[in-house]
Amino acid sequence: MNIQFLLNGETVSLEQDAPERMLLPYLREQRGLTGTKEGCNEGDCGACTVIVTTENDVKPLNACILMLGQLNGTAVRTVEGLGAENELHPIQREMVYCHASQCGFCTPGIVMSLVAGQINDLADHDMVLSGNLCRCTGYAPIIKAAERAEKVLPKWLEEDRKKLAKLRLGKPSAIHPQSSDEVAALVYAEPKTRLIAGATDIGLWLTKQFAEIRPFAFLSGAKDLAEIRETPEAYHIGATVSIEHLRRWAEGCSPSLAQMLRRYGSLQVREAATIGGNIANGSPIGDTPPALIAAGARLVLRCADNRREIPLEHFFLEYGKQDLRTGEFVEGILVPKALGELRIYKISKRFDQDISAICGGFNIHIDQRDETGIVRAARIAFGGMAGTPKRALHVEEHLIGKPWSKQSVLDCADVWAQDFEPISDARASATYRQRMAQNLLLRYLADLAGQETHVLGVSL
Repeated sequence: MNIQFLLNGETVSLEQDAPERMLLPYLREQRGLTGTKEGCNEGDCGACTVIVTTENDVKPLNACILMLGQLNGTAVRTVEGLGAENELHPIQREMVYCHASQCGFCTPGIVMSLVAGQINDLADHDMVLSGNLCRCTGYAPIIKAAERAEKVLPKWLEEDRKKLAKLRLGKPSAIHPQSSDEVAALVYAEPKTRLIAGATDIGLWLTKQFAEIRPFAFLSGAKDLAEIRETPEAYHIGATVSIEHLRRWAEGCSPSLAQMLRRYGSLQVREAATIGGNIANGSPIGDTPPALIAAGARLVLRCADNRREIPLEHFFLEYGKQDLRTGEFVEGILVPKALGELRIYKISKRFDQDISAICGGFNIHIDQRDETGIVRAARIAFGGMAGTPKRALHVEEHLIGKPWSKQSVLDCADVWAQDFEPISDARASATYRQRMAQNLLLRYLADLAGQETHVLGVSL
């Protein structure tokens, strides 16, 4: 296949390289662009951050889990290509002035993240840098450099976009379908095809397990799968909508969901990872399934021209097994519009970029016509409590018809064991998980009462 993209303003055309090869070794070994560093090689440390520009977006991405095939029709910038005419970018100048670098290993990735954040007008530097690790200087001088840097749109950004518009990609190959219809035809003809969107999971199969992933197809050309559409009854979220796109969207209709997604990996990971991938891999500790199950979401599965809808919780059959039939793929998620009572709580050892010990989604409807308020409907779902994302059906049943009160919540104490038998592992013990699930329901009670419950807002 032919892969074409821009690299620091230069057109690159690859015909012999394997499309599943990672960008990082290509940059360092083939192009001599050694400013992009290899640290963890799994998308955690940010030392390999590059900026990838498309016709609509500017994204900081981890080159270590970014395949060459994903770059077709994009523009890539490395730290060597930031300045103009041998001048440093303002972020680079301020990093020097503020003494924000010592060993310098992580500095290029930090600079790339800050430049992308500046282009995207992101002033929350803590969030922008959540995927970049540095233990030499600490973050204070780095944040100071970010605050001091002159805000400019680099000249190369406009130049790259003009060149992208003229880039002749030729006829799309079979592994670059251009619509959901083409994806459906491809998967129907070859059901074992791996569909690659963000590759934040599959990328690790390659870098850590050296797995064979062929046959595969890249989904970036299927633009209709990356849309969020509103219907009279629901929001239709396409399978390749990125987690960061979803977070920005959720700020308007479900702030609690947006807050949880802010803690989903790093910005680099969220810009790549997709909602469809997070669901389809069936992880029992994925953060989006419990949230969407509590919201009452339905999954849209497609096989050729046929679609079927199922409640999201029915998709997860058992650990490592999902209800995905031969020739089917996840096309989208339908999320009901009534999200006002939805709350999601993520519990992990670190605030940023950590795997959940437990993640709970709560959506309880209280009939306020009675003075005490009566529970009329309840949806409670958890990740990290079973081999799959799972609803607390017995707890829900116990609450329905009861007054919405602390006593009703406490009366559920003996019911939780009917729904969950969590395991102990490195993240949490079974006892901790069971107690935390109960406590999160109390937190939900306080949340709906207007009390401060966010972990960064509570003071003792």
